[in-house]
Amino acid sequence: MNLQDIRGSYDAIFSLGSACNPALQFQRLNLKRFTSSPLDWNYSPFLSDVNRLLKNKFNGFMELKNMRVINDKGVSMYADEGVFVFPDKGLHKPIKSYLVLDTVYKIFSAHDFPIIPNQHWFLAYPPFKKTLNYRIDRFLDKVKNSQSILFVRWVANYQEAVELESTLSILTKGNFKVLILNPIESLQGISEVDWGLSRTCVVNVPNDPNSNVTWDYVLNGVTLTN
Repeated sequence: MNLQDIRGSYDAIFSLGSACNPALQFQRLNLKRFTSSPLDWNYSPFLSDVNRLLKNKFNGFMELKNMRVINDKGVSMYADEGVFVFPDKGLHKPIKSYLVLDTVYKIFSAHDFPIIPNQHWFLAYPPFKKTLNYRIDRFLDKVKNSQSILFVRWVANYQEAVELESTLSILTKGNFKVLILNPIESLQGISEVDWGLSRTCVVNVPNDPNSNVTWDYVLNGVTLTN
């Protein structure tokens, strides 16, 4: 499958990670029909872990007992629906966030737990989990009931892509396609790669997940149905 095959109109377009960049680009290009889905604002380094999560229909995802703070230095920012949250008063800087790992699925929460002086990180867990469960339920419903879906992933290998196609074939009833962007160091242009998969398009792209030029090119001709 190539980029020409990806072009078209979809009932839903979902990010499968690895970070926030696909979801941010969907927002910029008006390709988000729903508010956030479960993987929009997380960091999932390996598609194999996402595949396992999808196979399990998110069972046990981000349970408090399995979550560990990996970094409390504020390397990421607290965000709501992908928008950085600023304090109501005082400094004009976004609130920093804990980096928290789900030790079962090896997926990180980077923007959900604000660093607040003299307050434990897990006090923000109840509203976080409520919102996450809502996103999961809606995601699974849309995946099951939509007639056409595009899934987009930044970074994957061949075996992970094969497994993803198999997993999505079980979760979906309608038609779906997968677009994988693989960043290559020092690559200047964009090149399509033939992995011989019937539902998956793979492109090698420059190693800049924030490049609007790259995303405009690979998502050219992709729209949402009315």
